[in-house]
Amino acid sequence: MSREQRLSILLPDLLDGFIYSGGAEAIEVTGVNSNSRAIAKGDVFFALPGSKVHGDAFCGEAVKRGCVAIVSDRKVASNPDVAVIVVEDVRKVYANAAARMAGAQPSTVVGVTGTSGKTSVVSFIRQIWQACGLKGATIGTLGVTTEEGQIGGALTTPDPLLLHKSMAALKDGKYDHVAIEASSHGLDQRRLDGISFNAVGFTNLSRDHLDYHVDMDEYRDAKLRLFRELLVDSGIAVVNTDDPEHMPFMFAALDRGATLLTVGTEGAFFEISSVTSEGFGQRVIGRMVGEPVDFLLPLVGRFQVDNAVMALSLATQTGADPEEAVEALNHVKGAKGRLEFVGEQNGGAVFVDYAHKPAALEMALEALRPFTKGKLIVVFGCGGDRDKGKRPIMGEIAARLADKVIVTDDNPRSEGAATIRKEILSAAPGAMEIGDRGKAIQTAMLELAEGDVLLIAGKGHEDSQIVGEQVLAFSDHDVVEAALQG
Repeated sequence: MSREQRLSILLPDLLDGFIYSGGAEAIEVTGVNSNSRAIAKGDVFFALPGSKVHGDAFCGEAVKRGCVAIVSDRKVASNPDVAVIVVEDVRKVYANAAARMAGAQPSTVVGVTGTSGKTSVVSFIRQIWQACGLKGATIGTLGVTTEEGQIGGALTTPDPLLLHKSMAALKDGKYDHVAIEASSHGLDQRRLDGISFNAVGFTNLSRDHLDYHVDMDEYRDAKLRLFRELLVDSGIAVVNTDDPEHMPFMFAALDRGATLLTVGTEGAFFEISSVTSEGFGQRVIGRMVGEPVDFLLPLVGRFQVDNAVMALSLATQTGADPEEAVEALNHVKGAKGRLEFVGEQNGGAVFVDYAHKPAALEMALEALRPFTKGKLIVVFGCGGDRDKGKRPIMGEIAARLADKVIVTDDNPRSEGAATIRKEILSAAPGAMEIGDRGKAIQTAMLELAEGDVLLIAGKGHEDSQIVGEQVLAFSDHDVVEAALQG
């Protein structure tokens, strides 16, 4: 179906498959949107529930701009000439409607969920596909990425309208293999609904986003939606059994009737036998479906081995030749800001990592310790308006695992930056406090000596710092580069 042929659809077809009441006459629809300010004539306005304000507060503006119907999860007072449809789960209906308006999607879609590793896994999958002659793309924290380049994004899992338009554009560009990061927010808010996932993967689960989710059970259940509801019938599910939280994901896969593949030190599909350091790489020896496998992963961090094995398993189940896929791991490149080696000063190595949660910071520090001949230094902070409980936890981890700790700012948002640093420092006795992130990084780099390793954690690929309502240009990479040129 061409782009021109899917410019319009009748309202009953747009909402087909969902229980609704009222106003479902054969109105011609030319678009959908949940942003009343972006409504165009002929659009359907979806009034979504928000954390502070329900979308039905903006129905008046949507009507003025020419919407032909309103879809909500509760009755809305509206212009009598505008149809109002009430549905049980308006977010779910919106995502499916956005998919129907966008049109055809790539035929092979992989979804990866977990607290850590999503960005790296989807990046590795894309690189393996490409090495095997398959035209692939990724959608996630780094935006939409293809072999031709990258279009930056702001959310791990984009808004349904943007997501489905991106999927249709990839299909038009002959990209038939796509790997998507499935965040808990995206899954809970139904942003990924409307996509048929052929294969899904679970990396790990640890404390995160408890400013949004009530507790860990709710956080886990959000991620389980990928396995329980979005995986196609008879799809593929890959589970990392080394993670203590893997069992619910295994059961969800089995309940769904999926082909379950386990990976890890006791994995049935891929068994990791040994991992040894070689320079700034790791020699991985294991067995894939009983056959011996040996590759040199050119990245540091034991967790990157888990990510690589997850990616290998998902890629080989979606078209990649197994031998070529294993060979590709010898040349894979890490995702930007994911334990990324960014330079060397005075014989000391500098790494930038996105670790902004306790487990991720712990993994990053533990990953770098074997490569540290001198001091292991860490610069990090915690974001404002987010889970406050993790701040002292991260302070304790840093103090325990690093030789020198510098606590700084990391997107303080509307909170007082000094208060956030104080909460971290309460569990990090002896740590240095430098609020200015640029100065903190520069100070750490000046202290580097032969054999030292510096980890700059928290922001990774980000190129801004959020202070109050201001979004200020800032990049850990730029600060390091300036210091190296220095």
